[in-house]
Amino acid sequence: MRLARRPIGPVPARSAFAGFRFPPEVIVLAVRWYLRFGLSCRDVEELLFERGIEVDHVTIHRWVRRFSPLLVDAARFGRHRVGDRWHVDETYVKVAGRWVYLYRAVDQFGQVIDVYASSRRDSQAARRFFQHARTVTGVEPREVVTDRATTYPRVLDQLWPAAWHHREQYANNRVEADHAQLKRRLRPMHGIKTMTGLQVLAAGNAFVQNLRRGHYEIAADEPAGRRLMLAFVELAKAI
Repeated sequence: MRLARRPIGPVPARSAFAGFRFPPEVIVLAVRWYLRFGLSCRDVEELLFERGIEVDHVTIHRWVRRFSPLLVDAARFGRHRVGDRWHVDETYVKVAGRWVYLYRAVDQFGQVIDVYASSRRDSQAARRFFQHARTVTGVEPREVVTDRATTYPRVLDQLWPAAWHHREQYANNRVEADHAQLKRRLRPMHGIKTMTGLQVLAAGNAFVQNLRRGHYEIAADEPAGRRLMLAFVELAKAI
């Protein structure tokens, strides 16, 4: 599949890129680099400067915050249906010098189902995570695998009493190993300042991982090494 390059020039008023100084190609490239690789905004600034593009790292951060959710939303039509076996776990992330919790779920095919940032690790946070995951995927799990946290059994009994809740030791290695993908992305950052920033970055990272793993129809017939780049070019036209 060959994708036509979007011409650089005036952007239609209906486009999310309207009013921005830089063309969509530059903005999408910066966002893709930031979400895909372990780069800080200053790193992306330097890489763009080497290509003759002068843009401040603060602007790049704003691009990521604004366009990551738009790209994720534009891609929903091409997302594969998630599986009915959910591996669920929460990991610790520091936000503004304080440890918070990031709930994540992966299905039996390795697709990241959803992410949810919470300042607390309790039944209310777990319920919100499960409800949001069901809303965005349209799937109710047949089986849910968690660790031995006491917050999960009551919530799952209330939401999906027919689902099998699996809590055996080592049963949840799949999602725990998947946390490492996000942790590698967070390592070069100089601290996350807000919960919104964490949610945007975690959701964007999950989106990129799912694209690379072939869980979308977008550019699915392209080689894995080109899939992400071509998918972002195509999605830029939709926003």
